[in-house]
Amino acid sequence: MTYLIDNLQYANWSEKIFRQMRDGGVDAVHVTIAYHESFREMVLQLEAWNRRFEAFPDLIMRATTAGDIDVAKASGRTAIFFGFQNPSPIEDDIGLIEIVHQLGVRFMQLTYNNQSLLATGCYEDDDTGLTRFGKQAVAEMNRVGLVIDMSHSGDRSTLEAIDASARPIAITHANPSWWHPARRNFGDDVLRALMARGGMLGFSVYPHHLKDGSACSLEGFCTMVAEAADRYGAKHLGIGTDLCQDQPDSIVEWMRVGRWSKAVDYGEGSADAPGFPPMPDWFEDNRDFGNLRNGLLATGLSAAEVDGIMGDNWYRFYAENFGPGDA
Repeated sequence: MTYLIDNLQYANWSEKIFRQMRDGGVDAVHVTIAYHESFREMVLQLEAWNRRFEAFPDLIMRATTAGDIDVAKASGRTAIFFGFQNPSPIEDDIGLIEIVHQLGVRFMQLTYNNQSLLATGCYEDDDTGLTRFGKQAVAEMNRVGLVIDMSHSGDRSTLEAIDASARPIAITHANPSWWHPARRNFGDDVLRALMARGGMLGFSVYPHHLKDGSACSLEGFCTMVAEAADRYGAKHLGIGTDLCQDQPDSIVEWMRVGRWSKAVDYGEGSADAPGFPPMPDWFEDNRDFGNLRNGLLATGLSAAEVDGIMGDNWYRFYAENFGPGDA
């Protein structure tokens, strides 16, 4: 059995998007439920998802294990997994790591661009690595089965997290900086270390992470993926589109600024283009995963390698890492 899994979206959720997921044959999506939210604010997001599961039971279902994807697939639905792009919901309480896992959360970034209580984000001038709390948090995340995500972290912090973690970690949505040197992309040294320990990289189609931005070609993107497969092995690669479909520009401001700044921070944008950038024409919504599959096949990757990148590799990673670790 093969799977189609997108390991990162933050769309403006609606029946339209859920139906597009079904039209695109998407078996599972990892959705962001926190950027800068406190624990209580994060719970409100869980409540909102419960209402969506109640309203659209024929389209989506709550998921916490790889096996839930099989249930969703067999019933013609998309499995929804929860994740944080910031550790803010655990506040300063290590005990909340187990609580959020019990609530169904399966991924947590240690940082979101800025310094956190756990590690340093990719926008800080000085990356001091994992903090004392961060090292404790990594061990606790390993214990309960909450996957460490370093997508918005600095290189030193990411390398230290890879080294400190007893279990494989993920960079759920980024690209290699040897292809496009964005702040949010990662160098060869980090990616080799990640995958040497069994970690996963999810390729992003968010335009700021792409060579030539919104004008990036499908061929150019897929050639990059094929090069990554040659360098690191295809079994460590997946998709994490970072699709933010139908979101108003006020949301990208919340993502970048939260409550930490009075001034506007444009992140990877600019004052001239402060909002969400247009998606490339070959990937505008969940119905376009076929374009990605065909583009990858055209590079000469085998059908099995493409199946892995399109979802089978994430399925295996979920199965191995969402449950409790070894005592």
